[in-house]
Amino acid sequence: MYETVKVIRLSDMKDVKDFVQAAGDCDFDIDVKYNRTIIDAKSLLGMIGLGLQNDLQVCYGGKNENFENLVDKFSLA
Repeated sequence: MYETVKVIRLSDMKDVKDFVQAAGDCDFDIDVKYNRTIIDAKSLLGMIGLGLQNDLQVCYGGKNENFENLVDKFSLA
């Protein structure tokens, strides 16, 4: 279902805002998983609800250079 799965950590609200904005510019679905919760990465309130400083799994199946660069910036691995 997903081509790419990466683990990221967002440390403050600016990181969350930047991530959601970059996700919103993509024309493909992006899901963020934390424990058993799955959130649409384009939802600011959903992303805030996951909390800061948690290890989040980002799953997506498209290509967008700006989004992938941002994910790499927040990537843990």
